[in-house]
Amino acid sequence: MTKIEDNIQKWMADEGYFRQRVPDDTANFHFMVNYPEGHVIDIIQPKGKVDMVVIGCATNVSPEHLNAMQKISYDEREEFIWEFRFTLNNFLVDFQLQHPDNILQSFVVSEEIYEDGMNKDRLISTVKRVFRAKLQGLWKIQHKFGEVEKDEFHSDSMYV
Repeated sequence: MTKIEDNIQKWMADEGYFRQRVPDDTANFHFMVNYPEGHVIDIIQPKGKVDMVVIGCATNVSPEHLNAMQKISYDEREEFIWEFRFTLNNFLVDFQLQHPDNILQSFVVSEEIYEDGMNKDRLISTVKRVFRAKLQGLWKIQHKFGEVEKDEFHSDSMYV
């Protein structure tokens, strides 16, 4: 185990976020962490990148939201994709969108940390920023395409 790998695993475990090590042939190491509980974030050091880690998470759009997206016009879907891009870009994270025919199917949010900038504070702040960007994306989808039941409880907590 390298020092950076050992530190990351220890810091995540100390905060109660560490979930498990993931076998990954494309990575020097790959950890899954819970932040917050019930939400998975990946911390990966890609092969050949011994001085960098990627913190990221992937999200698939639910079938009911995909259905709702298909019911609006192509131009309205295109406008939504642009709004979604602008929303994620405000978090200063990297992102990738899968949106054939302007129907958002999934999105990935990530950020890199290099070894010379790696410390516990930076790592946890980055995990939180990646989660917040993901959450903002989920809220954007729900706001535009979700159906709200009259008696449905809505929490304003970011820990959905």
